[in-house]
Amino acid sequence: MPHIQTGVAATGTGVQSRPRAALPALCATQITSWGIVYYAFPVLNSPITADTGWSPAFTTAAFSAALLVSALTGIPIGRTLDRRGPRTVMTAGSALAVLALLTIAAAPNRAVFTAGWLLAGVAMAATFYHPAFAALTRWWGEDRVRALTIVTLAGGLASTVFAPLTAALAEHFSWRTTYVILAAILGAVTIPAHALALRGPWPAAPALPGPQPHAPPPPVARSRPFLLLAATLTLSGFAMYSVVMGLVPLLTERGATTTGAAWILGLGGAGQTLGRTLYATLARHTSTTTRTAALIAAGGATTAALALIPGPFPLLALLAILAGTVRGNLTLLQATAVTDRWGTSHYGRLSGLLSAPASLAAALAPFAGAALAAPLGGYPTLFLLLAALSLAAAAISLGSTPRTTPHTAHFA
Repeated sequence: MPHIQTGVAATGTGVQSRPRAALPALCATQITSWGIVYYAFPVLNSPITADTGWSPAFTTAAFSAALLVSALTGIPIGRTLDRRGPRTVMTAGSALAVLALLTIAAAPNRAVFTAGWLLAGVAMAATFYHPAFAALTRWWGEDRVRALTIVTLAGGLASTVFAPLTAALAEHFSWRTTYVILAAILGAVTIPAHALALRGPWPAAPALPGPQPHAPPPPVARSRPFLLLAATLTLSGFAMYSVVMGLVPLLTERGATTTGAAWILGLGGAGQTLGRTLYATLARHTSTTTRTAALIAAGGATTAALALIPGPFPLLALLAILAGTVRGNLTLLQATAVTDRWGTSHYGRLSGLLSAPASLAAALAPFAGAALAAPLGGYPTLFLLLAALSLAAAAISLGSTPRTTPHTAHFA
């Protein structure tokens, strides 16, 4: 387990002690973890319900419960990351993810199936972007945007790789066997990568430079900009994850096969990777406020286009790529939301607090989308509603940037 290194407290970057293998390892583990634990489910949900007789409402509710658990456990995991570093957290999370998938694959009834997804929720909080971002932010310091971009570029390929792979496996094996195969891949890649590549000393959080004001501003977590930013990311996250989970049923509702819809979902992942190559340039040429509002509004526009344009199939694929391009930028926007406004001190804690309501919204998205689609008359109408939520989030984001700089913010 890495220990806090006090010798780099002034900078907090840990450049000299930065583990060289951490960045490529996190690229590989984010592709694999997201691809198997998250993106395999929308592809396998139809085979699961057909084989077991369980309703799609139940299976998506179990998946939503996993995301809910991930949101609730993200805050204490963030505190642990701030103190101890990512190695133990992410290695244990990887092992738990394998156990969770094997439990889901073997589930004889609804209770065990749900229990497997609850375990998966804890594993998500310990292995997905949040702990990876905390590691990169502390180890890479001022160079964090480049490191975050590289990891999210790789992570964007998760659906591109694993949605088609999952569909191909499901054509030859049962959904249970498919999950067992995927669990074996997950364990073989992520457990050794996290255990071996994240062994560098964990630098202390940087001290806040410069003189502190006599009357410090309100604590960040209770400030108006922080609360507005949390509301922005919550609405945007609900819309974004509802679109991801609703894309396959939207396309099958319009006549696509499950395999064809899975390929389009994968192309959206390729779009995410493309979008993330553009974020550093966008960050250099736009303010935090403008960048936040513009990207969220663009997400709403692509969602509306998916709702209003019924085809042909290649055009829907192009729209999915464009939506993925925006989604890729939104991931980096969230990853840098704290540091852009309040610096790197207490990143794990503040990021956990900020992402908790957004993760709750993301947790509700699969179930809410499936539940709302029928009363609304289908997925196109649902997507129009989601587009409106994105536009509301863009408007709220205009008040989410504090007047103070990261160097004068108060974190108590």
